[in-house]
Amino acid sequence: MSESGIAALVGHDVEVVSLAQVAERLDVPRTRVSQMIKQGQLLGVREGERWSVPAAFLTDEGVVKGLPGTIQVLRDGGYSDAEILRWLFAHDESLPGAPIEALRSDRGREVKRRAQAMAF
Repeated sequence: MSESGIAALVGHDVEVVSLAQVAERLDVPRTRVSQMIKQGQLLGVREGERWSVPAAFLTDEGVVKGLPGTIQVLRDGGYSDAEILRWLFAHDESLPGAPIEALRSDRGREVKRRAQAMAF
């Protein structure tokens, strides 16, 4: 997919995967992926009948470590899923990079600290 609802939200192209592709990569039923989105373990964007999930949310081992906790902290702080997606992919010079890049490179403590500060 080239232009997606996620790209429109975050302001630049982001590689996305379908729920079926997420299910295959995680080796779980597609219904489990839908449940993970509802529970805040993953975020996705619905485009018509299809859902897209940023590929950056997944590793070879599963969901990026620290992502579910970060999503939960921000949801508890009143942020919408769209706002969380924008924040996760927004470049931050002080990290450096985007929060999702920091999570992927095992710098989750700093990302979670910032999420907690934003939520208050």
